[in-house]
Amino acid sequence: MARLGALSVISKKILAGKLRGERRSKKRGESLEFADHRQYAQGDDLRRIDWNLYGRLEKLFLKLFLAEEDLSVYILLDGSRSMDYGSVNKFDYARKVAAAVAYIGICNLDRVSLTVNVNGKEHNLSDIRGKKQVFRLFDFLSKIKPDGKTDLKDAVRRFVLRNRRPGVMLLVSDFLDPAGYEDPLKTLAGARMDLFAIHVMAQEEVDPVLTGDFLLIDSENGEKLDVTASRKLVENYQKTVRGFCSSLQQFCSNRGASYLFATTDLPFEALVLSYLRTAGMVR
Repeated sequence: MARLGALSVISKKILAGKLRGERRSKKRGESLEFADHRQYAQGDDLRRIDWNLYGRLEKLFLKLFLAEEDLSVYILLDGSRSMDYGSVNKFDYARKVAAAVAYIGICNLDRVSLTVNVNGKEHNLSDIRGKKQVFRLFDFLSKIKPDGKTDLKDAVRRFVLRNRRPGVMLLVSDFLDPAGYEDPLKTLAGARMDLFAIHVMAQEEVDPVLTGDFLLIDSENGEKLDVTASRKLVENYQKTVRGFCSSLQQFCSNRGASYLFATTDLPFEALVLSYLRTAGMVR
């Protein structure tokens, strides 16, 4: 937590905040950090005139300072039943990542909002700021149990309707939605969000150790499939998974979103402290 508290969430875009926070914006405003000069215009505050510059140039210029503002940090977590899988549980892993990023945000007085979609219902924790909210954050995430079918399109639609304000958006999911990931990501890309998509999969999903005959049961709709796991079948499956991840990455890149893939055997600390830094979400 000490290492997380030293980080801050950053945005590749200029996103205006409502309340005064601990970050410096590229917008001009009031703070102690000087930014630039501009020529004096009638009606400007005389207290901002740079009299030293006037003494040298005999022209009136105003001092401009960097604005201090907060940042909205949104976290949308997939709570469908397919996330409840793996020797290292995907949902447990995903909510640790969500908790870490949320903690970074509240430590920097950002306005953090979490949404977890479970079985068609939204669980929301909105606009939390400051370290005093940390136990409320952890308690909220610890009580969520994954269930139901994946419906990213509906989850994203409701999220965008409720959160009109631009901000940094973290979407954590396995993206195993029969309806596809295209429409939800298009919606988020059009909502002026600085989007980071974290694709979480269990190690067993990426590199299955299967031989012989199996009955596979879909965790969300109960469909059954008899499979004889030959070496050739496993190789084709792995090729399909790689293709799925590559297509998702390319889709995100084409729409200005950052994509990170992580299997649950990767320590989540490494994902947050290293991978998210590389992606430009935290520093």
